[in-house]
Amino acid sequence: MVRAELLRLRASAEAEAATLAQDLEALFTASRDSNADDEHDPEGATIGFERAQLTALLTAARERIAEVDDALRRVDTATYGVCERCGQPIARERLAVRPFARYCMACA
Repeated sequence: MVRAELLRLRASAEAEAATLAQDLEALFTASRDSNADDEHDPEGATIGFERAQLTALLTAARERIAEVDDALRRVDTATYGVCERCGQPIARERLAVRPFARYCMACA
């Protein structure tokens, strides 16, 4: 059951990362094909800001994939749900909210 939830989270993060990567590439393409002055954009947000925001979201999605992969490895080695710092069990409530948690609340 834990593995299935982690795989679902991974698939969701992969889909999000793919969409963000496409959006970022579209933004790069649009800015290459345009001679707009993004510093004086009447819409308010600059192309640079949009690029930075998409890049940050893409980085976060990729980090989430890595966290889930690490949790899957812990499932395989029977160390899932055990705090990596103190060795105590991680509360079920914490794992329900953050299934890839590596630390108990006291150590987090």
